[in-house]
Amino acid sequence: MGIMGCCSDFLQRVKPYVAMISLQFGYAGMNIISKVSLNHGMSHYVLVVYRHAFATLSIAPFALILERKVRPKITFSIFVQIFVLGLLGPVIDQNFYYAGLKFTSPTFSCAMSNILPAMTFVMAVLCRMEKVDLKKIRCQAKVVGTVVTVAGAMLMTLYKGPIMEMVWTKHVHPHRSSAPETTDSSDKDWLKGSMFLIVATLAWAALFVLQAVTLKQYSAQLSLTTLICFMGTLQAIAVTLVMEHKPSAWSIGWDMNLLAAAYAGIVTSSIAYYVQGLVIQSRGPVFASAFSPLMMIIVAIMGSFILAENIYLGGVLGAVLIVVGLYSVLWGKYKEHKENKKSKVMSLPLTLKNSEGNGEGMDIKDEDEKGKKANSMNLSTSDDRSTIKVRFPIPEIPMKVEAPNA
Repeated sequence: MGIMGCCSDFLQRVKPYVAMISLQFGYAGMNIISKVSLNHGMSHYVLVVYRHAFATLSIAPFALILERKVRPKITFSIFVQIFVLGLLGPVIDQNFYYAGLKFTSPTFSCAMSNILPAMTFVMAVLCRMEKVDLKKIRCQAKVVGTVVTVAGAMLMTLYKGPIMEMVWTKHVHPHRSSAPETTDSSDKDWLKGSMFLIVATLAWAALFVLQAVTLKQYSAQLSLTTLICFMGTLQAIAVTLVMEHKPSAWSIGWDMNLLAAAYAGIVTSSIAYYVQGLVIQSRGPVFASAFSPLMMIIVAIMGSFILAENIYLGGVLGAVLIVVGLYSVLWGKYKEHKENKKSKVMSLPLTLKNSEGNGEGMDIKDEDEKGKKANSMNLSTSDDRSTIKVRFPIPEIPMKVEAPNA
């Protein structure tokens, strides 16, 4: 029984770690598969439509069954917020992200996505959802981390540098050095793709801020995710009809395009939301966000093997700055969370009273409250700070008067 208990306790402790590492592999696979699909000519507008259609169909049954009794009513205000959330996430964020992915690389796109916590922090401060006191170290860490993260993103955007030769790339792609030099047009595409990724990250950060407000009024998370994906699908269809005039762009078969849409919709838009929500609920958002740089490392290795993509010095230096700034922000948030928990514990009342009908009670008082005389017996134990007094009422003993014998 002891061995089984230890194994069960160990599995419970490693579950959050296994879940978050598995999610990072899922996100990395989405970037690689989507990049291959976009390189084969699939429109990113159509990919967004199919992705969120798959996401809606996969998560809607769970929302209908599991939240049928706790689902709040949709008011006009909540409908407007869901409409904006669908516009920010599925439409703006995903379209700009896929456009940036098409012009850059999966490794670069993942690295740029790591500035999301910093952008979310800035928007939360502007919306007065986050307080900043520069006299405290944790607030200084959040501000400095935000600046360093943005600096890393700008370095990756404006500077490429020489190609970095990795150990495994020399054996996998020995003839890559004979490739033609980067042209001016590719540099322009790289800059344009970087701008697209920054806009996508801004939209995703705004979605987080607005979603935090919406969840206070509409607490059914599965239902809210379903509605966002469904609304985003309708809006993405409207955008695609405007931007894509060829009917052939909608054609999809049993190929990489279908795999990219289904994988991105089911794995990274439905399962990921649910698993990440469970981990955040048990271990907090700081724990969940700390694993995001792992995706960049996985994509860099997979991209160099599968896509033979180049890794530049500017990307490596910028990625290092982004990771350092990210963990500085997360450290500040972690310290803030600990201080909030400590302040809640310290604010507990110092007087506990448990009164019943029989008149018994227990009072916790300071040393200064001494000398009170009452018809009771006091048992006290004191130290340098406080005195604990337990009062027991003394019952009255009736007097019997017996008449003398005659």
